[in-house]
Amino acid sequence: MKDLSGAIVLFFILLFAYTKIAGPIPFSVNSVTTTKTDTFSVSGEGKITMVPDIAVVSVGVTAQGASVSKVQQELNTKINAMSDAIKKLGVGAGDIKTSYYNISPTYDYSSSSQRITGYQANSNLTIKVRKIDNANAVIDAATAAGANEVGGVSFDVDDKTKAENQARELAVADAKSKAEAAAKAAGFKLGRVINYSEGGGANPRPVMFDAAKVMPMAGGGEPTQVEPGTSELTVNVSLSYEIQ
Repeated sequence: MKDLSGAIVLFFILLFAYTKIAGPIPFSVNSVTTTKTDTFSVSGEGKITMVPDIAVVSVGVTAQGASVSKVQQELNTKINAMSDAIKKLGVGAGDIKTSYYNISPTYDYSSSSQRITGYQANSNLTIKVRKIDNANAVIDAATAAGANEVGGVSFDVDDKTKAENQARELAVADAKSKAEAAAKAAGFKLGRVINYSEGGGANPRPVMFDAAKVMPMAGGGEPTQVEPGTSELTVNVSLSYEIQ
């Protein structure tokens, strides 16, 4: 027993001497921390009914002739007449845009080889009508000035920022309400929102009508009647929560 005690004392004396000479004996402890975060995702929808405040009108001209210069001259004359008539209704030059312009040959295929018989030209104007009540008058003025194609009318809201914000608030409130109801039913507690995504929007509402009923205006027919109605803007959101 004395020999064992002496050995233990000798070990600590030698260890003490070693640390004085070589420094402390290094050692390390590795710590690994793992976390687990459960999440819950829910979607919501918000809809706002909008009253349009602008109209977009599409009108066009087709011309035919024996040469490129002839159809081009006829086309330009009609387009300028249409543009002048529309401007007289208070539409600014910046709101009248040429959206299509084309000149192409016409062919005779009755013989063994095709033969050019003339040329056809097409041009379209897209008109933004800021005074929405003038939409009908713009169509009538364009057809009276020579338009022989009416593509249609679409109604829209020029600035959707306010409507988008309102729809977004409704969508977020809808998603939060669903999340709270689900948490209560399933027995878990919602933490902070860790992810948000959004989609949706609104498209102009097109109004299609029979162009043949518009054309008689040049001869004194009934005026065009198209109504803007209303349209919907929809925002969809998705919220992801931490589950506590």
